[in-house]
Amino acid sequence: MTAGATVAQRPPRPARSRKRGSGRWLGWLYASPTALFVVLLFLLPLLLVLQMSGSDWPLLGGNQGVNFPDNYVKAFSNRFFMESVGFTLLYTVITTVILLGLALGLAMLVQESSRWKGFLRTAILIPSALGLASASLLFYVLYSPIAGPFADLMKAWGFTFLGTPEGALWSTVFLIVWRYAGFYMLLMLVGLQGIPEEVYEAARIDGASRWQTFRGVTLPLLRPTLALTTVLCVTGSLLAFEQFYILTKGGPDNSTITVVQLIYSVAFQGPNNLGVAGALSVIVLVALIIVNIAQIRAFGQKEDAL
Repeated sequence: MTAGATVAQRPPRPARSRKRGSGRWLGWLYASPTALFVVLLFLLPLLLVLQMSGSDWPLLGGNQGVNFPDNYVKAFSNRFFMESVGFTLLYTVITTVILLGLALGLAMLVQESSRWKGFLRTAILIPSALGLASASLLFYVLYSPIAGPFADLMKAWGFTFLGTPEGALWSTVFLIVWRYAGFYMLLMLVGLQGIPEEVYEAARIDGASRWQTFRGVTLPLLRPTLALTTVLCVTGSLLAFEQFYILTKGGPDNSTITVVQLIYSVAFQGPNNLGVAGALSVIVLVALIIVNIAQIRAFGQKEDAL
């Protein structure tokens, strides 16, 4: 190369590569608000709860230093811990079985009905538009032995909706079924409408009865929807708080205390101990992860068996 020769310049970068780079940054820009919300509303609170669970942290005193594993020992030894776990599991089983069975039945009814389809969908979905706290306050008035519409009937027959452990449980279950049946029906309906009509025609040609078609066609093809609804229903039931806090306050005789109610009580009532409440929260989180993994694997194994 001579002294007067110029150095060859690099060829310009292709336009497609520049567009790909700008598109990547544009994608990150679109995802940044969601990522920010996840960090601020999930990751940071999770890290704070983990710190609380291993620290001596009274409500008004702040962090007093590490005391792991004392908070977990106190959490497991709490006199209401086993009772709250047992009641929460019982409530979860009852609500999950009733809600999913009723939602599937309503979805099949709405799908097959032609004349009253619009009316049925609207009537069933209306309660889903009401917030859970608002619905709980509504039913609190309905169940009231003083101001409720059934007050005279309760006085005449000598019963109360929330006066006994069994009555309080089933009254709350009725509220939850009324509130969420339409929501889960909608999910089931979407799953049913995703099943090809040709499959049902083939079953009818083979001479399958309604029950055989339901058991051999509808349920297997509806398994992804059943998995989703089961996970949502179980998770929501295990984290139950508003309905019991408003309707029963954990009564009568501490018979309707859920695990989340126990966390709230330890943190803001009585002990005012955020450390023990944090330990209880971590225990619930671990239990939720295990339960959800078990559910997903169970539905996955059934699907592979088909």
